Amino acid sequence: MMIKVSACVIVKNEAKNLPRWLENMQAIADELVVVDTGSTDNTAGLARAAGARVISYAWRDDFAAAKNCALDAAQGE
Repeated sequence: MMIKVSACVIVKNEAKNLPRWLENMQAIADELVVVDTGSTDNTAGLARAAGARVISYAWRDDFAAAKNCALDAAQGE
C-alpha cells in the first residue's frame, strides 16, 4: 500500500517565493495544500495554476488555527 503525502503551507503575499516551494513539493508530495491568509498579490493564482488546492482562511492572529485548517484540508497520511 502506498502512503499519500500531503504538503501544506500557510501563506500571505508569497507570490515571489511560492513557485519554488510548489516546484520542490511537487517532486515529493501527492497533494499540495496552500492556506492563504489574505494575500493581495497573485499567490493564490500561482498555487492554483500549479495544481494546489487553495484554502482561503481569514487570519485570526493564531498560527495554530491556520495550521489546523491546513491539516483538516489535507487528505494524505
